[in-house]
Amino acid sequence: MMWTALARSLVASAAALPLLLAPSAQAQPEDPFCNAVLRECAKSGVVGAHRGQDTTITGIGINQTIDCKNSTLLVNGANNRITALGTCWAVTVQGNSNVVVADNVINDVTVYGFDQVVLYKNGSPAVWDRGRELGMTNRIDRVPA
Repeated sequence: MMWTALARSLVASAAALPLLLAPSAQAQPEDPFCNAVLRECAKSGVVGAHRGQDTTITGIGINQTIDCKNSTLLVNGANNRITALGTCWAVTVQGNSNVVVADNVINDVTVYGFDQVVLYKNGSPAVWDRGRELGMTNRIDRVPA
């Protein structure tokens, strides 16, 4: 019985070895998707994909205007008032009583905490209100430009 199991494992190994050593036939990625109107390409297939350095604002009572530069804006703290000009890839807010007004959000708006306000003028981002999932009240809306 032991010799039968050993013989079977040797036969299986001998059959599998050529398959492991054969060159793989992996598909090569196609050229990046390009949008002639926006004059930009994105290998991820999403035109306007995240490109820059993220902007992180952490504190209490900060009043600031920033340029998103097609990156993610992260706001963490309390009672911050942030105006985001240009296009943001994403906006994430944590804490309480923060207000963020963005010109354009491409990918998503994620809000943790309570009494947060995120307003965006353009874009159709996915909205994820984690505070509301836990019974807290936040406001996330698209507003007229």
